Amino acid sequence: MFKNLKVCSLFCGCGGSDLGITGGFSFLGKKYNQHPLEIVFACDNDPHTIETYNANFKHKAVAEDVRKCNKNNMPDVDLLVAGFPCQSFSTVNPKKDPFDERGQLYSEVARILEEKQPSFFIAENVRGMMVLKNGTIFKRIIEEFSSKGYEISYHLVNCANYGIPQKRQRVFMVGVHKRIGFKYQFPETTHSETAANNKQRWEPLSKVIDSLIPPDKKYYFSKKAVEGMKRAKNNMKRGLAQDLNGPCLTVTSHLAKVSLNSRDPVLFVDKNKELYRRFTPLEAARIQSFPDKFKFVGSEAKAYKQIGNAIPPVIMWKIVESLIDQIAQNEKIATGIKQNDRQLIAVK
Repeated sequence: MFKNLKVCSLFCGCGGSDLGITGGFSFLGKKYNQHPLEIVFACDNDPHTIETYNANFKHKAVAEDVRKCNKNNMPDVDLLVAGFPCQSFSTVNPKKDPFDERGQLYSEVARILEEKQPSFFIAENVRGMMVLKNGTIFKRIIEEFSSKGYEISYHLVNCANYGIPQKRQRVFMVGVHKRIGFKYQFPETTHSETAANNKQRWEPLSKVIDSLIPPDKKYYFSKKAVEGMKRAKNNMKRGLAQDLNGPCLTVTSHLAKVSLNSRDPVLFVDKNKELYRRFTPLEAARIQSFPDKFKFVGSEAKAYKQIGNAIPPVIMWKIVESLIDQIAQNEKIATGIKQNDRQLIAVK
């Protein structure tokens, strides 16, 4: 076991990834133990997400553009985590420029990797990044990260396969510095749709929905919206009502303005009355595997945005837990890990 790996969190958002990194929370009756990691630097350019982050963590994040971060104003760390912006890599609008201003931010991650040379990094993005432009974009990003001195492992993760009631698919990239000498292996899945091969069955949405009847009528869609959905063309998405017996489709950052003709999941409350509703912020947070005690600061619209943009804490916890286990299994790496310019001390 290793003690107090130092962590830098870029694009930290409201703190979903960082809750998974630190651990010490419970979800769906399971305890996710605290990790021997310490976040010493966290930043995001959205001041609203920083307010939420700082309401939930002892270590405080700063509202700062990653492009202004450099080796002189950042501490040395062992692990860098970066869920860099994903909108540019979405396949919803494949004609847009994937290397717009936001799409270029992965190169800032590469720059900081080169400047700080942490022992490990974890990066996350949408599935579209792997397939856009026939995979050439993804190849370019992997090659740039690798050129900074890292052995890269990547995997398209379905969060439902790890005990989260959501079919959220995201690509994770884990880098181990070549001076250390092992390649990261992603954790085995724990859940499956059929519960085959000694897996648990996918967690159903019903576990995070206390009642189909919302606490406030504002969550219902209007009659006009329902009629508009019924008149929509057959090739449009129409009322993606979720089956409570299975995991939810991906929750997004714009649930506050969700339409019945969009790709966003909704709940069907009453068939006879044709009542549909959106998720409440609490329900959306639970679908993302946030514990109920996590506080979202600001309006509901801001909360939805923060929740939808977050990395689910449970999936980050499992990836970090696996990394910690693999560090412990590779005794020879102890002299290669940096921690505040000192060798990492193994705790027997």
